[in-house]
Amino acid sequence: MPPLANSTDASDAKPDPAAPHPPTGAVDRYFRISERGSTLAREVRGGVATFFTMAYILVLNPIILANAVDMSGTHLDSAQLVTATALTAGLTTLLMGVIGNVPIGLAAGLGVNTIVALQLAPRMTWPDAMGMVVLAGFAIMLLVATGLRERVMNAVPLGLRKAIAIGIGLFICLVGLVDAGFVSRIPDAAHTTVPLQLGSNGHLLGWPVLVFVLGLLLTLVLLIRKVPGAILISIVVMTGVAVLIQQLTHLSDAAWGLTVPQWPGNPVAAPDFGLVGQVDLLGGFSQVGALTGVLFVFTVLMSCFFDAMGTILGVADEAHLLDEKGDLPGINRILMVDGIATAAGGATSSSANTCFVESTAGVGEGARTGFASIVTGALFLVALFLTPLATMVPAQAATPALVTVGFLILANSITAIDWTDYTIAVPAFLTMVMMPFTYSITNGLGIGFITFCVLRVAAGKWRTVPIAMYAVAAVFVFYYMMPALGLL
Repeated sequence: MPPLANSTDASDAKPDPAAPHPPTGAVDRYFRISERGSTLAREVRGGVATFFTMAYILVLNPIILANAVDMSGTHLDSAQLVTATALTAGLTTLLMGVIGNVPIGLAAGLGVNTIVALQLAPRMTWPDAMGMVVLAGFAIMLLVATGLRERVMNAVPLGLRKAIAIGIGLFICLVGLVDAGFVSRIPDAAHTTVPLQLGSNGHLLGWPVLVFVLGLLLTLVLLIRKVPGAILISIVVMTGVAVLIQQLTHLSDAAWGLTVPQWPGNPVAAPDFGLVGQVDLLGGFSQVGALTGVLFVFTVLMSCFFDAMGTILGVADEAHLLDEKGDLPGINRILMVDGIATAAGGATSSSANTCFVESTAGVGEGARTGFASIVTGALFLVALFLTPLATMVPAQAATPALVTVGFLILANSITAIDWTDYTIAVPAFLTMVMMPFTYSITNGLGIGFITFCVLRVAAGKWRTVPIAMYAVAAVFVFYYMMPALGLL
């Protein structure tokens, strides 16, 4: 995900990494705080800043997952999802601090949770879907342990990697518009070729839609004003507005959707760990078949794979942690924690956890070490006891974040694609548009990879395509042919 605030706003707080100070204690020595030109106060301040720019995920992730149903029509419980989201974010961020020693927070990844909610769950049960996420985490850890992760990443051209990120951004933007009621599906009974419409009947009506519109405008205004924590501030403000509207108008529950904005009797409550451990590693394969199951795991893996690598290097560069060659020392430890976080997210039913680029907010406050991640992780664990506050937030107050993040992903990635080389530009374009148009990230990946291989061969550049790309494209070709062959 792209940064939500300009970390250079606090440039005067950045230490000079070339001027380290002698360590002052065991904590300082372990985290190399003085060696990296930082101080304990800066690390604490940075950890707090990162938490507040990431905290919106405690609201957004439960809304995305709880709005979906599995093949049996089962919804996940919102309160349990808040617990799972906070628990996993807290533990994996602590792990990143202790093992990776970098100021990077982790939490449920936007985009990956959409894959789980809209692609996996409808084809299987929730435990089956979360099992697929765990397997993707195991695959990432195996790739890191064998040194293949960077080699596999390098097999996919930069343009396609950026297109994957943009496609996911457009997809979650569409999900946000639909969940807010700003866009709705036209029923088949209407006998029209137009699949979507504005509002519920071609017009924007009702208080909940107004909450979404005002929330989106507020988020964008805060964003261009470079206000730290813009998304979280918008969610809090618009939740207050929604609560006031509900108190004055007494709208029906159906008007808001799953969550009616009402102030809880007690904002503090014991966490509910009911979803932790609700996982079936192999059950999904019995529902969708071996090949489709493997492709589902591959889709989750790919989404986590490139997002995490780009985020880690981007945050490390901002923190001046890269060496003279542009490499990050100890990156395999960091990547291993990321793989563990993916698997842990499946094990707790919070969806795959990954590195958040919002960590640049902490770096802007002076954070340079894993001690900042210790602070961020501890605050997520404190949030375990604030579930009633998170579960009072309606979708209309939270989904402006999805639209905003979709824009930021596109803005940060679109210029990295070489639009003059049609052998990369066309596959990138198809990858981007097929994800929202087919409501499937898997389809975007498959069509993009196949088109890339075909166009490179047609242009006489077949030697420039890595063997791994041909293999993946062949698997997708077979996947699309399965219905015609009577295998699906």
